[in-house]
Amino acid sequence: MADDDSSSRSTKNLAVCKVEPPVKKTKRKRALSNGKVKDSESPGAKKTKRKGKLKSEVKKAKGEPKLDASRVGSGMVDPARVRRVGEGLGTKIKREGAKSENSGCVVYWMSRDQRVRDNWALLYAQQQACEVGKTLVVVFNVVPKFLQASARQFGFMLKGLAGVEKRLRTFGVPFILLTGDPVVNVPRFVCEHRASLLVTDFSPLRTPLAWHHGVAAKVPCPVDEVDAHNIVPVWCASPKIEYAARTIRPKINRQLPRFLVKFPKLIVPHPHAWVGPLPAEVDWKAVDASLEIDRSVPEVDWIKPGEDAARKGCCEFLKSRLKLYGKRNDPTLDACSNLSPWLHFGQLSAQRVALVAKKFSRKSSTRSEDVKSFLEELIVRRELTDNFCFYNPDGYDRLDGLYPQYGNNSWAQQSLREHAHDTREYTYTRKQFELGRTHDQLWNAAQLEMVHRGKMHGFMRMYWAKKILEWSPHPGEALDTAIFLNDKYELDGRDPNGYVGCAWAIAGLHDQGWRERSVFGKIRYMNFKGCQRKFNVPKYIAQVNKLVGKLNKRMFFA
Repeated sequence: MADDDSSSRSTKNLAVCKVEPPVKKTKRKRALSNGKVKDSESPGAKKTKRKGKLKSEVKKAKGEPKLDASRVGSGMVDPARVRRVGEGLGTKIKREGAKSENSGCVVYWMSRDQRVRDNWALLYAQQQACEVGKTLVVVFNVVPKFLQASARQFGFMLKGLAGVEKRLRTFGVPFILLTGDPVVNVPRFVCEHRASLLVTDFSPLRTPLAWHHGVAAKVPCPVDEVDAHNIVPVWCASPKIEYAARTIRPKINRQLPRFLVKFPKLIVPHPHAWVGPLPAEVDWKAVDASLEIDRSVPEVDWIKPGEDAARKGCCEFLKSRLKLYGKRNDPTLDACSNLSPWLHFGQLSAQRVALVAKKFSRKSSTRSEDVKSFLEELIVRRELTDNFCFYNPDGYDRLDGLYPQYGNNSWAQQSLREHAHDTREYTYTRKQFELGRTHDQLWNAAQLEMVHRGKMHGFMRMYWAKKILEWSPHPGEALDTAIFLNDKYELDGRDPNGYVGCAWAIAGLHDQGWRERSVFGKIRYMNFKGCQRKFNVPKYIAQVNKLVGKLNKRMFFA
């Protein structure tokens, strides 16, 4: 876990994000026709100038394919998507690597965004490598354990990374897997290869932020961080913690014309080839065996890892289930996108999903309201969670740290404190919750769905977390229990969405005060009868029992 100093540094020196309004084509055409645009400012002149710059900056090896000027250059990645987290002044490790033909390479330290296609961080790393005429290498550092992640999550990640390695090798780009402490391993690799630049992707969580700042303090080259996860970079969307979706929505929507754009393509193969043979292929079985994780939580087979499977799953949802999205709060229907595991591990770009969804909606009979609702969840609600964790790195998972903008004395925290000692009709231990042994068969079904499937239905997550509040001895313990179980069993656990979702249900985060009642105080209330009015409760319980029975039978005969 990061210390207070390293976490607090994360919000300093942010990239300045000045949003320029898009130039209307009609005005530009009118200006050209009136002769008001100088020759040097015309589109044709810019294109010629850009091509000339590319020829001087990118030295092509004999026999390599001709470079496409539209796919590389200083304008490929919006500079506002990038922030510098290290100036290359690190002195703790010297450049001890022997000079080689690969010296001066650009290193992309892949972490949160584990894909080759539609990856702004990889595109930026290649852009920088091309501009200085250097080789490109991708590294990934696997830690032996991470929070409550188990064999289920690590297995999904490693299988996805195996696909990343395979694809990069076909592009002639080395993929290096490091194991252990990234603050030790990454600087050592950078120095051994005398790298000229280290690029990494962005995460708002305190541990990755601490890794980034720890590495930046050690390496002798600049370190650039690219937000390849959000459509609108988190530091551009807002300079502060947002109160709710309604306050961040207009800020994001105003900037979508700038950031929600088509992805450029990687140059394949990379124009400055790695000199010498590529590193040996990763022994993924050995990597898995080295992990210090809970192996009692098995992998699941209803969803396949990797960016190819993610793209296929996205298309299947848009074609078959998006039309049902308005009914997504009914857990007996298959109306949810089920994209969150791929989005969490960065095997799928939210920006690609949004582009395809908007395009698909224009060509299909899907209701516009369904598309709007889906994009609201995909963009506004999802990016609101990154906003919260980024500007509150020390408190996003603690009840007494959820509202730093109010001195952690918000209406929700006050209300929960006032009702902390109210009599509970039922109380359960964390182990009883984990085993699904409560008096409520609906809650038990939701817990079993998460334990055995690795993904609980979205509506049931709200009910599940609120009942943990109702049946726990203290609201702080309730939040800890919900986060623990979510991180251990959910494929998309250890994610800003998970932390904010639990805090919304238990501590009113991004919500408003409601009618005061016992235990809940002014926190929004949910009960069994409300679920009965929304969907067929016995049907949902039967579906989960059938799923659990099928999985148990499979394990018995395995």
